[in-house]
Amino acid sequence: MKRMDMARDAARVAALARECLFPAGCAVCKKTLVTGEDAWYGLCAGCRRTFPVELENRCLICGKPLVSENGLCMRCRETSGVSQAEKPDEARQHNFDRLLPIFPYAGACRTLLSAYKFGKNRAAGNFLMEKLLEALHFFLEDFTEPALVPVPARHGKIKREGWDQMEYLARLIEKKNDAPPVYRCLKRLPSQTQKTLGYKERAVNLVRRIQCFRTPPKEIILFDDVYTTGATMNVCADVLKQAGAKKVYGICLFHS
Repeated sequence: MKRMDMARDAARVAALARECLFPAGCAVCKKTLVTGEDAWYGLCAGCRRTFPVELENRCLICGKPLVSENGLCMRCRETSGVSQAEKPDEARQHNFDRLLPIFPYAGACRTLLSAYKFGKNRAAGNFLMEKLLEALHFFLEDFTEPALVPVPARHGKIKREGWDQMEYLARLIEKKNDAPPVYRCLKRLPSQTQKTLGYKERAVNLVRRIQCFRTPPKEIILFDDVYTTGATMNVCADVLKQAGAKKVYGICLFHS
């Protein structure tokens, strides 16, 4: 434990030194980062406190926050054809068994993701990785030996943008001794960009465009950055189950 603490402290000192030499500021409010902890996460202490992981009162299928509904959100209720929220098992026409998006893609949350994803603020990845693992504990009691499977990046994305932000998070997770193992088994073939399409078109666009290239674990938690319609997560879950997975949950950092 003492060795781990020393390694953590050294990493934060190194992050602060980097911040002093190449100042980036807080990913959300742009204030100067003055401590090793701030520099390590790419966020000041005040902004870090604005991102609590609150997972109560969520849809039993897609995981989005419920407003006045009970059990299932309106979209899951409509697409499932089930009128009673007390029947979640009958409602599951989704290929994933459960899904949990953590933060709304709006306000400070949107600023944070943009800084990480488009601004390549890798320090913010340390913060997002820890929030993802914190939310993961909401699922773990449902599993015996879960493996984390990253949703594959769009074809050509790494070449265009210079990096894969979900793969970067996967590598950070692999450094955590208490995290489930990361298992890469999905690849994505060329297809139209999902964000340009509507709900129905998104589902069709990815059919046969995502493939499983090796036998998957039996218990899987897929992870991705943003959940919009759930089409990508749904196709990934379908491919994994066809390849032999028995239980597939999903977790996303943000939901729109």
